[in-house]
Parts: sequence; structure tokens; C-alpha cells
Amino acid sequence: MLHSQTTAIRFSRFGGHSVLSQQNIPLPALGKTDVLVRNKAIGVNFIDIYHRSGLYPISLPSGLGKEGAGVVEAVGRDVSRVKPGDRVSYVRAPLGAYSHAHVMDQDALILLPDDIAYKTAAAMMLKGLTAAYLLLKTHLLKPSDTILVHAAAGGVGSILTSWAKMIGATVIGTVGQESKVEIAKTNGCDEVLLYRQQDIPHAVNAITGGKGVDVVYDSVGKDTFEMSLDSLKKRGLMVSFGNASGAVPDFPPLLLSQKGSIFLTRPVLFDYIHEPAEQQQLANALFAIVQSKQLSINVNYQLLLSEAEEAHCMLESGATTGSIVLIPDEG
Repeated sequence: MLHSQTTAIRFSRFGGHSVLSQQNIPLPALGKTDVLVRNKAIGVNFIDIYHRSGLYPISLPSGLGKEGAGVVEAVGRDVSRVKPGDRVSYVRAPLGAYSHAHVMDQDALILLPDDIAYKTAAAMMLKGLTAAYLLLKTHLLKPSDTILVHAAAGGVGSILTSWAKMIGATVIGTVGQESKVEIAKTNGCDEVLLYRQQDIPHAVNAITGGKGVDVVYDSVGKDTFEMSLDSLKKRGLMVSFGNASGAVPDFPPLLLSQKGSIFLTRPVLFDYIHEPAEQQQLANALFAIVQSKQLSINVNYQLLLSEAEEAHCMLESGATTGSIVLIPDEG
């Protein structure tokens, strides 16, 4: 018997983690191509914090979360891609993944292989697909490339670094704390730097013989943006894909020429998985390396859905490594 309501984390004003509350809300009626997914695990990501804080403005009141994994419970009459009982994951559903059940269009769903656990899928879809598009689409990484990866011990950084090493690239990682150095090395970094303590451009130039790196992958934002630009070789590529320390300040385009005719992109995952076929292609690439055991997805923190506020507090502290997932309290 289908439920008409679900338990969800909601918020009605932008702010700190205390704006979050758990509520019972009605489930929308299924449209022709809609699917009801019973969540088994839910991913926690920095984009959730950006939505909650208002950095990425959304309409309020709202649910939260874009990523989850679970079982198809019901489908609209024109749904053809999935059926009840299918194991699925998703990363581009409407906001509201922080819930026991979630309704979305069938095109948002990714069929989940039987040998990938729900909590693994919930922990890796946004982070793993982000690494996939950054390495395979934004810049097709080559074995001859040398790259700089900020937050190399974090959720995306861990996957991106490991994957880049599989490709054969030279990886310089940065971390914010001494305690994360060994984690970044385990992930595959050839060199690990402390971006809060060291002169990163100077260290990068020493490592690369004064050339600089081909690509910088920067999810930190405000605190690392200038050092990232100064670490690139001439005509290198700056990939700014996150704002963990805050948004990058405005700057004149002339700065890019002054730094060596460098390229700058500010990509978001959802522009790379807008088409279902493209989404599935990237997901298949991610599934393949996880199934081959070449890439480990570290789910280091597992909390109940009702503990979403604590999960946000942990993520914002900068002290976490790997991924955080929420488990619906009903199990």
C-alpha cells in the first residue's frame, strides 16, 4: 500500500544548520512520467549547504538534497525506463532527497547494479559523477598531465585524485589540516601541500620545475582562488567547481591574461548530465571502476535522517574525510 505522506527535512528561511526541521509532508500525485522512490540512503553534500544558506538561491519553503538511492515503489502510467522493485540512484531529482520517499521524473534515475550498496551509491553519485565529468569532459585528462587538486582528502577530492592516478597523471594535492596529509597520499597524491600554511604557488613551481600545472581543480573557492591561478602554467586551465570557503570575489577578465593567458571555467555537474544518455554514460564509467575495485568509496559517517543538522555541522567544520550519508529512521 502506497503512503500518502513522507517524513522529510525542510526549511523555510535561509541560514545556519539550525533552520532545518523534520516534518511530515504530503507526497505529490504521480505524473505520467513520475516515479516514487523509497529512499534507503541519502547523500550529504556541500551543495546542500549552499541551498540552505542561500548562496544558491531557491524558492522557500523547500526540501533539501539532490542525491539518494533506493527502490522504485510506484511509477506513472507512461514510465518506461524503470519498474517497481528496481534498485536506483539519482543526483538530479527535485530538491527533497532528505526524506523517506521522493518523487521525480524517470529521466533523473540511474539503474543501480546489484553489487553496489545503497549507501555506497548515495555517497558517490554526486561526488563520483562530478569527478567523472571533470576528468572526462571538462578536460580530458592525459597521463602526461600534472594537476593540482584542492581538498584532496574530501569527498570529491578523494575520488578525483584516485581516478586521476588511474589515468596516469601526476597529482599534487592540498589539504587544510596536517591530519589529512596521509589520507591524501593514500588517495594517490604524489605530493601533498597544506594550503593554509604553505606558499602553494611557490611549492608547485618547485615541484614542476617552474612550469606550473596543466589544470587546477578548486572546490574551496575564495580562500584558494588566487593561489590556484598562480599555480598554473601558461595557457593552463583553472576549474573552479565549488565554494567551500565562500564565493570567489569579482575580478577583471584582464587578470587571466596577466596570469599567462589562462583559461577559467566554472562548471556544474547538472549541465553535464542534463541528457539521460550522457548521465548514464558517466554513471557507467563510475560504476565500472568501483566494481573493478580500483576505486574505493569511503562512507566514513552514517547518521539518521533526523540527524541532518548534525551532518551539516560536521561537513561545515572541514574536519570530515570521505562521505556522509543519512539513513531514513525507519531503516
